[in-house]
Amino acid sequence: MDQSVVGSGVPLTDAQWARIEPLLPDRTPKRGGRWRDHREVIDAIAYKFQTGVQWVHLPEKYGNWRGVYNRLRMWAVDGTWERVFTALVAQADAEEHLSWAVSVDSTIVRAHQHAAGARKKGPRPANPPNTPSADPGAD
Repeated sequence: MDQSVVGSGVPLTDAQWARIEPLLPDRTPKRGGRWRDHREVIDAIAYKFQTGVQWVHLPEKYGNWRGVYNRLRMWAVDGTWERVFTALVAQADAEEHLSWAVSVDSTIVRAHQHAAGARKKGPRPANPPNTPSADPGAD
């Protein structure tokens, strides 16, 4: 793998960590011992997504990749990431660091392939009964 990609993970700055830390869950899990430091785990997650490296190739300094991956998934399921994102967006908006611009382009609207030719009213009528044709030999 290209060395310029492997070493390009940028850890959180102290200012970024100060905003995120209070939004994270307690470091003592419900079962077992204490978790690995949240900042190290977030740095590992950021490294993985910044570099595109596979989980199993996380550098050893981040610890076991399974622990990092499991924390990422757990926080996704319990809503931690959503709470962090919402709080950070609210902080940035309150400090006027965001400019909201919404643009909707409705020039192309695609329908599902099965939408073409669908009946719009009620069930399909029953086929008319087949009637036998006149005997061709009877004249």
